[in-house]
Amino acid sequence: MDSLIKVENLNIHIKTQHGVVQAVRGAGFSLNRGETLAVVGESGSGKSIMMKGIMGILPGNGKIVEGTVYLEDKCISSFSEGQMQKIRGCDISMIFQDPMTSLNPTMSIGKQIMEVLHEHRPDLSKEQLKAKVIEQIELVGISNPETRFSQYPHQLSGGMRQRVIIAIALACSPKVLIADEPTTALDVTIQAQILDLMKDLQGKIDTSIIIITHNLGVVANIADRVAVMYGGKLVEIGSKRELFYETAHPYTKGLLASIPKMHENEQQLFSIPGTPPDLMDPPAGCPFAARCENTMKVCQKYMPEYTQLSNSHCTACWLLDERVKTQTAKGGEKNV
Repeated sequence: MDSLIKVENLNIHIKTQHGVVQAVRGAGFSLNRGETLAVVGESGSGKSIMMKGIMGILPGNGKIVEGTVYLEDKCISSFSEGQMQKIRGCDISMIFQDPMTSLNPTMSIGKQIMEVLHEHRPDLSKEQLKAKVIEQIELVGISNPETRFSQYPHQLSGGMRQRVIIAIALACSPKVLIADEPTTALDVTIQAQILDLMKDLQGKIDTSIIIITHNLGVVANIADRVAVMYGGKLVEIGSKRELFYETAHPYTKGLLASIPKMHENEQQLFSIPGTPPDLMDPPAGCPFAARCENTMKVCQKYMPEYTQLSNSHCTACWLLDERVKTQTAKGGEKNV
């Protein structure tokens, strides 16, 4: 398939007063045209910082120390800030987590959407800009767009504010939309509406989506492919069907087992024991080794290479490595 975004061996470090956090370690994935890729994993796994690295909006103490990011045939990881400003909001946009803090409380909704258009469409007159903004407000399903144009964020509900954020992100019909936990602060009914809106708009403006989420229900609803992240590394990537029904990595299995099941009457919910690794001093081997019930000596010493399970499915786990399988078959599992 035709790759729109391609990330190769991405390493991002965050410098703090206590040391350097290796937030993203050797990440690589692609996003194809017209598809939705979900990036899942628990808090601190590196999902959001990886996307901020792709967008070129890392905090001042953050830096891409290795790796490349391609947008079509352009290596945008080597772009200057001036070059990235021309791309952000136009070719690639991002929806941030909290719509209330993402919007400027002192500016009307219309002016905030107009800012993006004014930056990337200087050819439009003031009247054309306003007409385009009203069109965007209507496109994201907000009623009375002319009235909403002059209203402020505090006058809108949480769901409507999130729709405004989507309108800002999609104002210039970007090729790629990155959505960072777009439904976290919303109730279940509004969550479903926002996801349906994103799927509908994806078809209308022909954009590809990367969605960051903790919610595997959201993944099941919207994703085509899924990338599972843990300890700064992508540990499993596959189609939605493969991730749910042909789960390969122990961490992914733990995430799925943690979902409450309506048909089971368990007294206690399952949770993955232990805590995530310290990324100031990440383990030499598999980042999940300390929490995995099937861990072996090799897991603690060496990071596994990716095992290709199908054309679309791969995972980084020693349990699936042919060398380990051969050794285990000979009865040497304890010494592996």
